[in-house]
This record gives sequence, C-alpha cells and structure tokens, in this order.
Amino acid sequence: METSILQLALYVPLVLGILGALYAIKLASGVFEYAQGTKKMQKISRAIMSGAGAYLKRQFITVAVFTIILTIPIYYVLGTIVAAAFLVGAISSGLVGYFGMYVAVRSNARAAQASLTSMRKALSLLFSAGMVNGALVSGIGLLGVSTVFVGAYLALGQGEAALSQAGRALIGFGFGANVLALFMRVGGGIYTKAADVGADLVGKVEKGIPEDDPRNPATIADNVGDNVGDCAGMGADVFESYTVTIIAAMVLGAVAFGLMGALFPLFVAGGAMLLGFAASKKVKLKRESEYPFAAMKRGFTVSTVLQAVFFFALSYYVLNSIAAFLALLTGLVATHLIMAFTDYYTSTKRKPVLEIATAAKSGAGTNLIAGLGVGMESAVAGILVVAASIFLGFNGLWLESFGIFGLGYFGIALVGLGMLSTTAMIMAMDTFGPIADNAGGIAQMSGLARKGKKRLDRLDAVGNTTKAVTKGFAISSAAIAAVALFSTYFESTGLSSINVAMPTVFIGLLIGGAVPFIFSSLTMKAVGRAANLVVNEVRRQFRDPRIMKGTRDPDYAKCVDISTKAAISSLVLPGAIVVLVPIILGYTLGLEALGGFLAGAILVSQLMAIFMSNAGGAWDNAKKYIEDGKFGGKGSEAHKAAVVGDTVGDPFKDTSGPALNPMIKVLNIVSLLVAAVIAGTQIGAI
Repeated sequence: METSILQLALYVPLVLGILGALYAIKLASGVFEYAQGTKKMQKISRAIMSGAGAYLKRQFITVAVFTIILTIPIYYVLGTIVAAAFLVGAISSGLVGYFGMYVAVRSNARAAQASLTSMRKALSLLFSAGMVNGALVSGIGLLGVSTVFVGAYLALGQGEAALSQAGRALIGFGFGANVLALFMRVGGGIYTKAADVGADLVGKVEKGIPEDDPRNPATIADNVGDNVGDCAGMGADVFESYTVTIIAAMVLGAVAFGLMGALFPLFVAGGAMLLGFAASKKVKLKRESEYPFAAMKRGFTVSTVLQAVFFFALSYYVLNSIAAFLALLTGLVATHLIMAFTDYYTSTKRKPVLEIATAAKSGAGTNLIAGLGVGMESAVAGILVVAASIFLGFNGLWLESFGIFGLGYFGIALVGLGMLSTTAMIMAMDTFGPIADNAGGIAQMSGLARKGKKRLDRLDAVGNTTKAVTKGFAISSAAIAAVALFSTYFESTGLSSINVAMPTVFIGLLIGGAVPFIFSSLTMKAVGRAANLVVNEVRRQFRDPRIMKGTRDPDYAKCVDISTKAAISSLVLPGAIVVLVPIILGYTLGLEALGGFLAGAILVSQLMAIFMSNAGGAWDNAKKYIEDGKFGGKGSEAHKAAVVGDTVGDPFKDTSGPALNPMIKVLNIVSLLVAAVIAGTQIGAI
C-alpha cells in the first residue's frame, strides 16, 4: 500500500506544474481580449515589441553557442543524464523569460487604453498580465524539476541508485537554468540601463524635455529595456532561484527522509503556487481612490496566511515534522521583513529617501554621498534578516524541550523554499511595474487624455515600489538558496567544516570575495560604454532642429540597435569568469579552498547586491519626490542633482546588483560539479 502511494505521489508535482502552465495561458488569453487602443498607441507598442523581439533573438543566439560549448564537457565528464538535464534547465529558463516578455509587450497599449475607463480596470489588466509571468515561473519551474526527477528516477529502476542518479540530473537542470538566467539578467540589465541613461542625460538634463517624450530618439529603446530587463531578465532570475531552491531542498530532504523527503519540496511548491493563484483574486480596488499597492499587499497577505496553514498540514501529515513547518514559516516571515525593510529604505514617504532628496539641494555630490550611506545601512539590515533566517532554519527555533529539533541544512533549504513559495505573487507584482511604465510611456507619446495619464502615473509610481520590493526579495531569497546549495557542497565532498586558518582556504575566501567586485565592475563598465554610445547618437539626432520642433520623427531604431549590440557583446567575459574561476581553484587549491571561495563569494555578493539595489532605488525615488514639486520641482537645481544620482543608481539597481543573484548560484553549482568530480562522489550524495 505504501509503495502504491509513493508511486502515485511521483505524478502529483507533474500535474501541478501542468496546471500552473495552463493557468498562465488562461490569464494571457484574458489579457488579449482587452481593447488595444488607438492606431498610434498600437504603432508605438509594435515598435517596442519589435525591439524587444530583436534583442532576445540575438541574445538567444549568443547564449545558445555558450550553452552548447558547456554541454560538451558536461556530457563527457558527468554523463548523458546530467547533460540532458542541463539543456532542459536552460531551455525552460529561456522559455519563461521569452513568454513572460511576449505577454508584457502586448499588454502595455491595452493597459493605457483601459486607464481611460477606470483605475480598477487598468489595475486588473496590469496585475493579470503580471500574474502570467508568476504562473509561468512557478508552473514551468515545477514542471521542469518534476519531469527531470521523476523521469530519471523511473527510468533507472526506482531504487537508491536511481534516487542518486535523479539527484545528479537535478543539479544539471539547475546549472542550465542558472546559465540562462545569468546571461538574461546581465544582458537585459546592460541594455535597459544604457538606453535609460542615454535618454535621461540628454533628454531630461540637456534638453529639459519630460520622460518618454516622443522627440527623444532613445525613448523606444528605454521602453524596450523595461521588458528585456525587468520582464525577461527578472523572470529568468527568479526562475533559477525558485528551481535551485527546490532542488537543494530535494537533495537534502532525500538524505533526511528518503524518497518522500525528495518529493516534499515539490508538494510545498505546487500547493503554494495554487494558493497564490487563488489569493491573486483579492487584488482588486475597493474604491477608485484606494492606493493600488494596498490591494496588492492585501492579496499577498492572504496568500501567505493560506500558505502557512497549508505548510502546517503538509509538514505534519507527509513528514510528521513540526520542525519542517517552522522552517517554512520562518521563510514566509523573512519575506515580509525583507519587503518592509526595502520599502523603508526606498519609499518616498520614508526618512532615507527624504534625506537624499534634501541633500540634492546642495548639489549632485551630496546627493550621491547620502545615497551611498543609505545603501550601506540597508545592506546591514538585509544581512541580519538572512542570518537570523539561516540560524532559525538550522536550529529549529530552540524548541528541543518540546521534542522539536532543528533539521540542519535541510531546514535552511526549507527556509528558502518558504520564501520562494510566494513566487507567483512576487512575480506578478514585479512584472506589473515595467508594464505600467510602458503604458505610461505609450500614453505620453500618443497624447492620451489627461484622466488616463493621471491614473497611469499613479500606477507607475506603484510599479516603482513593487520593483524595489521584489528586487529585495530576489536578492535575499538568492542568498538563502546559495546557502542551501552550499550545504549540498558539504554533502558531496564529505567535508564537515572548512578551516579558515589554513592559508589555502583563506586564499579561497579572498578570491571568492573578489569575484563579485570584478563581475560588477565588468557590468558597470559595460553600461557606461553602451550609454556613451546612446548619448552620442541622441545628441547627433538632436542636431536636427526639426526633431525638437516635432516636425520630424527621430530614428528610434538606431538607439535600439546600439543598445542591443552593446549588451550582447558584453555577455561572454562575465560568464566565462563565473564558470572558469571555481574550476581552476578547485583543481589547484583543493576542495576546502573551494569551500572557502564559496563562503567569501556568498557573503560579499549578498552585501553588494542589497547595497546597490537599495541605493539605486532610493536615488530613483528621491528624484521622483522632487519631480512631484518638492524643492523647486522639475528643472530646478535640486532636480538636476537628483537626476545625476538616479543615473548612477540605475546600473546599481537594474544591472550589477540583480546580476549577482544568478552569478552566485552559477558559482555554487559549478563548484558542486567540480567537487563531485574531484571527490569521486555522487552529486548531492543522495
């Protein structure tokens, strides 16, 4: 009887994954039923679609070459199963990014048109379009991981050896998802910020024209960037965090509880996904004047409460472990804390942003200094939440006297899984932002009626908040996922600890801490080079007086092409560093040194990512605070100083900071694969 139940349980995650994918299709169909707007709005939307499609096509060609090159050594060293799973992970990640962006670029004009009717209708469309991305990430993620695991387990005989081989396949899947996410995050971030910086510096600062003014040659490229960076890039980024966390929990769960321990994370992810879908129905305005973010928070709160109840029942009846529930609950609480901290440091209603805006009155220098200070302070708050979560996940809330003991590394993985159980809602809130931004741009360029623009301005402001909050979630959940993967490193190598007093280990620690700096340096410099090209092109076009007079259309395609070429050409070196450094270090200094390398990389990446993301978000919102009429408003000296801060912050929050998320997981998985080869063990030791 027990065997038949386990056989049936194997197929449950597959069914749940298919349901998630089907729900995404249903939502997309509903979005496409909305009116597309005027011919001018459709023309602008098509230009954005064309630019985004052309960029992704070039990016996929570049990434495909890199992926094929990596597949060859994986096949010869680790075997057919791992190589095939690697390709499945890469393709799955690419599909999520592509289809999420496909729906987003076809929703922007529809949202602009809906804004003419009511705030309720516009919010409903925007959030539904965002939830498509949430359903894709969670549905395809669950389906991909389940297919690889169940397929390998059944094909290889369903015994302990089959379970071990299935663990190998899962690591291959995670590596493929990570590689795609790294390139899509880095490439999309470079593209979007090159276009954004170029558009702002010349358009806003030099020419004094508003954002998304149709006379600005870079405005279409800027709107394209919102999609390739914040939709495709963010989708692939969270997809790899989501799947890697599930994989780490499965590997460690199998060690602790056998086959059911491996399946438990899949049940958690699938059930939480469906509850997220149900809670999304609560994201509706009670009245036209209600703050849209309040409706989103209401839906998010409902989803976490439902998930907490579900986690208790699942932990008790499947694993008979209250400790598993407490670890998952810790992840949910940590998510709310991270969102609260991020909102505090980046909201226009809070002290940190107000201090940065006030500093802008005395010039760009003081504005930059204030923003750097806020970013550094926020990194401490973020790291404390992550540290507390890891401690509680490992030790089990000090409840030994009640017979509840910590689950060790498996508990840490469950904390990460608890955080990422909110993925569907988080991705909906995140993707809402760039679609609202695009809708506002289309409204500005098409001359939409004032009532529509006013509603879209409110929604765009909410989108800035959701993007900042979800970036904080992505960074912190990535840190937990990295620690969970780090745990599997010890399982694979047989190490119980690493001794930092050993010179080789300390050298590894130092090199690990240095990698995020060189990686961020490369991405920052890439944005600078690309932005310089866009600035020069925009200035060249503005030399034609007819463009400023509005009697001649700019050549939008030129800026799109410049941004695309610059982003694609900057992908290879950062990717090569992330893959090659742990291989070289593992073979030259040994497994303990490689463990030290990972520890240094995880710590520095987490601090840098929070610092850059929150500093950039705070600079951005300080600029928006001034644009709302404070300290002289648009065109004032304070505003010009704030634009400089925002220009520096753009690659911080949208390129280099977020790109550290997939970077650290690629380092982790490459190290895990190297360790398995050197130590001659099964990956994950399951």
